[in-house]
Amino acid sequence: MFRFYIILLSFFISYSAFSAQLVETIAKIKPSVVGIGVYTPTGKPRNKLQGSGFVVGNGQYVVTNHHVVPEMLDENLLQSLVVFVGSGKAAKVRKATLLDSSKRYDLAILKIEGKPLPAMQLADEPLYPEGSYVAFTGFPIGGVLGLYPVTHRGIIANVSPTITPVQNAGNINLAMLKRLRDPYLIYQLDATAYPGNSGSALYDIETGKVIGVINKVFVQQSKEGVISNPSGITYAIPVKHVIELLTKHKIKY
Repeated sequence: MFRFYIILLSFFISYSAFSAQLVETIAKIKPSVVGIGVYTPTGKPRNKLQGSGFVVGNGQYVVTNHHVVPEMLDENLLQSLVVFVGSGKAAKVRKATLLDSSKRYDLAILKIEGKPLPAMQLADEPLYPEGSYVAFTGFPIGGVLGLYPVTHRGIIANVSPTITPVQNAGNINLAMLKRLRDPYLIYQLDATAYPGNSGSALYDIETGKVIGVINKVFVQQSKEGVISNPSGITYAIPVKHVIELLTKHKIKY
């Protein structure tokens, strides 16, 4: 019985230390978390949040998903690609330009106007092992509740080829068949992400270093059910593909 209490006490001490570390890490990385969207001067609303992103390099570059960046902007409405900085009522809008993107790895690099922002550090390891404790911070349901970053945590449940499971053969499309020929490894997480989390940095809880980029969730029934009935299965692109894109443009990270 005494040994049981010792084990229980050790568990609570370890959990408390873990929680304290996460609190510290979130405070450190939150200034680097941004929203990605479109600004329409005459629109109602004028600001539309598309997804999440994070600052890298010299503080003037932002990483997000390729699918988060709008394919086209309406010139007649004077629309512009923007990054939302800060949170709540203090949030500000910064104009951005698309520097480069990769449809294959679902990544995009934006360059933002204005003063440099605090940047996140990128991990050197090509892949983190299964069981690693991780977290991601972003805007899970967009701007519905305002610009307030939300953090989810979990572990790397699996490192597997980028093949999205389907319920039956009828759901397989040409894009999936192409990926089957030349798959790459991605992280599968046990943490729950939502549509607005696309582009969020996946980071090491202890160091705050970016190890990946959230890019999709496994949909059980329909896209509408992602929020009401989440699968709890989330995927992230390893950070080495971000580094490849940054290196291509000689951006120090």
